[in-house]
Amino acid sequence: MPQLLPLSPVPLFTQLKDTLRQRILEGTYPPMSKVPSEHQLCALFSVSRITVRQALGDLQKEGLIFKIPGKGTFVAKPKAFQNVTTLQGLGESVQAQGFEVFNRVRSLRLVPASAQVAQRLRVKEGASVLQIKRVRLINREAVSLEVTYLPASLKPLLERADLASRDIFLILENDAGIALGHADLAVDAILADPELAQALAVEDGAPVMRIERLTHDTQGAPLDYEFLYYRGDAFQYRLRIDRHKGAPQ
Repeated sequence: MPQLLPLSPVPLFTQLKDTLRQRILEGTYPPMSKVPSEHQLCALFSVSRITVRQALGDLQKEGLIFKIPGKGTFVAKPKAFQNVTTLQGLGESVQAQGFEVFNRVRSLRLVPASAQVAQRLRVKEGASVLQIKRVRLINREAVSLEVTYLPASLKPLLERADLASRDIFLILENDAGIALGHADLAVDAILADPELAQALAVEDGAPVMRIERLTHDTQGAPLDYEFLYYRGDAFQYRLRIDRHKGAPQ
């Protein structure tokens, strides 16, 4: 049993938090298992209940644990995440983390381009574009609804493709021979409408993260315009940024 160090400059609640975090991450406390009660933790580590509550409060803010009134504190399931500093499809990103990905295709059809879609894909408003709607499931749990718009000419290819298990990015690159270049992203939050609520198994009006992404080929031509709607309790987008001090203007 690792002991906390009362004379350390590191506060006791921080030491306890770090110890519990390590046990969670290494699997001593596996996902969905019950964490020892406040009383048990006080006895195990010879600390006050205030110290225990501070440590548990921080771990809950980090998303590592959650509390059920009357039942106790439990270890949260790990969230899949996608690093947005690299242009990848969801499957590419999370399968490398050991998660199972499956896509439930809701529709694949030609639709008239709205003003927004037409502007992004550089086609005339009302022109036919291919719309694909898929629910993305990670470990058999619905995590996102993906609404994708592509040039109508790609419809025969994507009708034949295995959209249930493959990322559209990989189909475009490997099957169509299109080299992808860069993407522009915008992130905001919305409230789930009935379609989103049904697709993601959340309550109508629940907060949902929305990613608007426009992907270009290596020549800079827009190719893939999509809206990605994510359940915030089941998925994370991660971004690393560096601070570079440029020369004075």
